[in-house]
Amino acid sequence: MEPRWSYKSNVWPDWCPGCGNFGILTALLKALEELSLDPSQTVIVSGIGCSGKTPHFVNVNGVHTLHGRAIPFATGIKLANPGLKVIVHGGDGDLLGIGAGHFVALGRRNIDVTVILHDNGVYGLTKGQASPTLPLKARTKSLAKPNIQQPVNPVLLALSSGYTFVARGYAFDGAYLKNLIKMAVQHRGAAFIDVLQPCITFNDVYTADFYRKAVYKLESDPGWDPVVKTSEEASVKLMRAVEKSLEWGDRIPVGVFYVNPHVSTFEERLGERLRKYPVQNPSNTPIESAGKPVLSQEAFEKMFKEFIVRVSGTQGR
Repeated sequence: MEPRWSYKSNVWPDWCPGCGNFGILTALLKALEELSLDPSQTVIVSGIGCSGKTPHFVNVNGVHTLHGRAIPFATGIKLANPGLKVIVHGGDGDLLGIGAGHFVALGRRNIDVTVILHDNGVYGLTKGQASPTLPLKARTKSLAKPNIQQPVNPVLLALSSGYTFVARGYAFDGAYLKNLIKMAVQHRGAAFIDVLQPCITFNDVYTADFYRKAVYKLESDPGWDPVVKTSEEASVKLMRAVEKSLEWGDRIPVGVFYVNPHVSTFEERLGERLRKYPVQNPSNTPIESAGKPVLSQEAFEKMFKEFIVRVSGTQGR
């Protein structure tokens, strides 16, 4: 059966030939197709960097915004219209460098947004400087000396921040990554996928050959079960996920680390505090009536009259 919508835009992807971003984009397009998400109800938000171009290549609503600010934009979009599916794409420099605070905030709020991290260990768009996930002492081709900083562990950071769906994929295993994206998008709450992505131009350490030898799937362990069945077992499942997140080197696990469907979302908590939300929210609230703005100067002053401070010399205001 033909897909209901065509998600591939007519914009030519200008990534380097062989870039891992192609695998991520292909997996995303296939996931959207299999989920049959309405393009008018789906939003992709990105920051700056090679991954930041993703919204241009997908036929859904898209926002290509500022460096490190994809998550705040996504947060505002989701809270203004909780009916939308919102997906963030960002590099490790974008989300875990300048955007690290926002990354943590999304997890602790458990907002129903999916975050997909393009993790290549370098700032590819600016010629290969060490990014937050490059290990200490690693030396890629564009570094004059080995990396002097400790790396951020994206999976561990997501687990400790409160994300309720945490997974890791590999850009060159598209079918597997597609399924991870589908699960993340369908999850109710903050979802995160760390995608290992070779940068063939600037990272000659973490190459496709390196990952081919190191990557293994979590479900190859017959006892692996990342899904929290009851709230009481959440801490046990979380600690097992933390332990797995520390594996790096000769063996690198991919797959679903942790799923906890028992945590309330930020939108649900807002609904408890604001009686009409999410039925009435900024996206469907009238902004004018009878040709006039609903919130006029007079209406504003009437609404907040108890909080207005009168200052002398400013005509009483």
